[in-house]
Amino acid sequence: MKKHTLKKLSALACAAAMTLSLAACTSSGTGGDPTGSAAPGGSTSPSVLPTAGEGKVTIGIIQFAPHPSLDNCTEGTLKGLEAAGFKDGENGVTIDVKNAQGQPETGDMIAKNMVSSQYDLIIGVATPAAMSAYSAAKDSKIPTVFCAVSDPVAAGLVKSLEAPGAGTTGTADTLNLDGQLKMIRAMLPEAKTVGVLYTTSEPNSVSALKTFTELSTQYDFTVEAVGITNESEVASGAAALVAKGVDCVNNFTDNNVVNNLSTLLHATDAAGIPVFGSEIEQVRNGCVASESLDYVALGEETGRLAAQVLGGADPSAIPVSVVADSVPVYSQKNLDKFSIALPADYSSAENVD
Repeated sequence: MKKHTLKKLSALACAAAMTLSLAACTSSGTGGDPTGSAAPGGSTSPSVLPTAGEGKVTIGIIQFAPHPSLDNCTEGTLKGLEAAGFKDGENGVTIDVKNAQGQPETGDMIAKNMVSSQYDLIIGVATPAAMSAYSAAKDSKIPTVFCAVSDPVAAGLVKSLEAPGAGTTGTADTLNLDGQLKMIRAMLPEAKTVGVLYTTSEPNSVSALKTFTELSTQYDFTVEAVGITNESEVASGAAALVAKGVDCVNNFTDNNVVNNLSTLLHATDAAGIPVFGSEIEQVRNGCVASESLDYVALGEETGRLAAQVLGGADPSAIPVSVVADSVPVYSQKNLDKFSIALPADYSSAENVD
């Protein structure tokens, strides 16, 4: 926001905070043209909480794909923003939520539109959306914040987790891959090969595969990986895993795979191959079990970081918040489908059925 506007709004920030409501946030990203832009606040740098009639703040959120785990991230981000005083439609705040529908090119277009409209902040949900936002805004005065980027260093978003140093910050979802392998071994004691379907251009998936493969030997597994380039190849990739005769499949947070989970499950279910998910929504939608992160909580943390930036903090100096704590979840219905007994060590895990 321009300096004269910042000065005017700063004096009224406390008064505005007293008007906060805990009602649910709304978004404009549920239909229509996904690349459209809301009316901008007209500012190009971090702002403070506005008071109605005194100034405006426009926040853009780009969700990469319409699948449940990213829906949870966006829901949490809106909650975190609201808790900090940034609620859509109140006190001059506009929050414009767009969905790239799993298409990087669409994400790029949305981000460029938000930059040209001079939004005050852009939040990218998932690695491809975060990369779109950062690429479009890095040469402007518009800060960006990312949500659910498993490896922001590999994605080229930050120099390090402790000191981003690149005009952006956000949250990283570090999958408990060791815990996941431990779970798979406990549930499938005779299994030898774990299949992985991943997108070769998603840095989070490439990084997760590397770590997963390194850890797999500790549990006496061999990893069979099949790479794809886009969502149209999920079906053929799933068929390739089945043809390799894998004993089970493990998902990461790969957006093309998760956004087309039913396609993967159609192939694996027919072959009698169980799939382990990377979070609770995948288990609800057909996977047998997971060491699951809380993506709503991850989003809330993202919203809090975004509020700091809107309050004037330099995102380059805000450490990336890493969320790594997981809890085991399973579906008894899906375990029964594959005649898998729930191990005693997981008797206290949550059954999502």
